[in-house]
Amino acid sequence: MKPKSETDLLKERIIILEQKRADELELLKNQFRGVRESLKPAKLIKNLFHDVINSPEIKNNMAIKAISLCTGFISKKLIVGSSHNSFKKVLGSLVQFGATNMLSKNFYDLKSKANHFLKRF
Repeated sequence: MKPKSETDLLKERIIILEQKRADELELLKNQFRGVRESLKPAKLIKNLFHDVINSPEIKNNMAIKAISLCTGFISKKLIVGSSHNSFKKVLGSLVQFGATNMLSKNFYDLKSKANHFLKRF
């Protein structure tokens, strides 16, 4: 077997580099498709909702807001009941607004006071 000439070695090296270039080009195209797919508006919205749903801080805040709203609604129902009196309805709405805001803003203080109160029993 005769030794390879420099021209043959150079041709082999060119073939290897062309194959490497083709592989890297295909990899780049795949990455571009992935980026293009992830930037679609529907995908962005889906990822946003996924992040919101899986965020413990947001879940905790949503729970606090839900408890506050329920407390405000219950306090309004206790005051207004089934009355058709306009004054009671306005007063009930004000109490609902106040109770919701108070509980929402002071949730952790009220929670610790309630726990302290319940530990006495």
